[in-house]
Amino acid sequence: MNRRHYRVYEKIAKGFASHRRIEILDALERTPNLTVFDIAEILGINFRTASEHTRKLVAAELVTKQYQGQAVHHRLTPLGATVLKFLKSLG
Repeated sequence: MNRRHYRVYEKIAKGFASHRRIEILDALERTPNLTVFDIAEILGINFRTASEHTRKLVAAELVTKQYQGQAVHHRLTPLGATVLKFLKSLG
């Protein structure tokens, strides 16, 4: 592998390096197209926390955003689904 691959892997790992972000990935697997408000409600966290974690998941390309009018819906990317499957295989 070349060094570029290591940086990509680091970006992905940092993207899910939080129990809250893993919970968000799991929630999106169970229920695609959630808004940040939906995510906050499901996880029992405040909106700002959900928004920040979701932003980091999007930056890591584990989650994608889709704009529908005023609402922004989130769903797992294929990479996000693969990462979640890997994490679930650990335990």
